[in-house]
Amino acid sequence: MPKSLSLRSGLGSVLFWSVISAAFIGPGSVTACAIAGSSYGLQLLWVLTFATLGTVWLQEAAARITIATGRDLGQVISQTYSGTKGRWIAWTLFLAIFLGCAAYQAGNILGAVSGLALLTGLPIPTLTVVVGTVCIVLLWIGSTQNLANFLGLIVFAMGGAFVYVAFGTPVSAVDLTKALVVPHIPPGSLLLVNGLIGTTIVPYNLFFGSSIVPTVDSAGQSLSEMRLGIWVAVILGGIISVVLLLAGLLIPNDFSYVHMAQVLTNRLGNWAGSLFAFGLFAAGFASSLTAPLAASITAKSLLGVKPNSATYRSIWLVVMVTGLVFGLLNVNAIPVIVAVQAVNGILLPFVTIFLFAAVNNRDLLGKAYSNSLMQNVAMGSVVLVTAVLGLWNVWLALQKAFDI
Repeated sequence: MPKSLSLRSGLGSVLFWSVISAAFIGPGSVTACAIAGSSYGLQLLWVLTFATLGTVWLQEAAARITIATGRDLGQVISQTYSGTKGRWIAWTLFLAIFLGCAAYQAGNILGAVSGLALLTGLPIPTLTVVVGTVCIVLLWIGSTQNLANFLGLIVFAMGGAFVYVAFGTPVSAVDLTKALVVPHIPPGSLLLVNGLIGTTIVPYNLFFGSSIVPTVDSAGQSLSEMRLGIWVAVILGGIISVVLLLAGLLIPNDFSYVHMAQVLTNRLGNWAGSLFAFGLFAAGFASSLTAPLAASITAKSLLGVKPNSATYRSIWLVVMVTGLVFGLLNVNAIPVIVAVQAVNGILLPFVTIFLFAAVNNRDLLGKAYSNSLMQNVAMGSVVLVTAVLGLWNVWLALQKAFDI
C-alpha cells in the first residue's frame, strides 16, 4: 500500500529533490539565461518554460522506474538489452553521458574560477589549481554531499537577489506571459536555444536522480512524495532561470560577469555584487563536484563498475582534469560555457529515447507505473523538439564547415 503524504515528508521530498534544480542552476544557467535576456530580450523566455517542464517530466519518469523496479535507469536499460546489442547500447549511452559531463565540467570550473576572480582579483591559473585540488580531495574522500547542499543554498540566495532585480525590469505582465508560452527563434539564436535546453534538462541528471531515489529513507519514496518533490524543486529552479534572463535585460548587448555584478550592485548595493560573485563560484564549485560524480555513477549503473574502485575513481578524475585543462588555458569562460550547454542539448534526445522506451515497458513496470497517454505526449514532445533543434544545429554547423 502506498505511503500517505504528510506535510513533513512532502517538505522533505522537496528539499531532497532540490539537488536536481541546484545541479542545473550552475554557471551554464547563469550565463546562458543572462545572455538570452541581454541579446534577445524576452524572445527566448519560452525555451525556459519548455525546458523546465521537460525536466519535470523526464526526472519524474526516471525516478518512477526506480520506485517501480528497485533498479536505477542505467541498470534497467542495461538489463533490458542483452548480449552484444546490450553492451553496445550501454557503452554508447555511457560515452554520451561521459562526454556531456566532461563538457559541463569545463564550464563548471571556468564559472567557479570566474566568481572567485571577481571576489579576490587573484590570477586565474592560481585559482584554477586551488579549486581543482580541493574538488579532487573532496571527491576522493567522498565528503561532498553536505558541502554541495550548503553551496546550493548560496546559489538559491543569489537567485533571490535576482528576483528583486527582475521586478525592476521594464516588462509588462502581458508581455511576460506571452513570451513564456509563444515560441520564437530569432535569427542567430539556435545555439543559445540548445544551450538553454541543455543547461536545464541535464542528461546526466536523469541517471544521477534515478540512482539516488532509494536513499531517501529506508522505506523508499512513494509516487506522490516523489512527484511533489520534483515538481516544486524544479519549478523553483525554473523561476530562478527566468529571473536571470530578466536581469539580463539590464545588460544590453555587452554581457560579462563584471557587468552582471554591476547591475546587482547598482540595484541593491555592494553586498549584492559580492553575493553574485560568490554565488557564481558556489554554483560552479557545487557542479564541479556533481558532474564528475555523475559520470562515475552512470558507469556503475550502465557498466557495473564498482563504487570507489580504481575504474570508478579514474572516470571522475578524467572529467575533473578536463575542466582543469580549460581553466589553465585561461580561455574566455562565457563562449565556452554557452557552447558546452548546447552540446548537451544536442546529446539529450539520444538519452531520452531510451528513457521513453523503458518507461513504456509494461512487462517491466506494470500498468500502474508505466506511462499514461498524456505522459507519453509530454515526454514525446520533449524528445521530438530537442531532436529537431539538435539536428538543425548540427546541419547549420556542417553548412558552415563545408560551405554547403
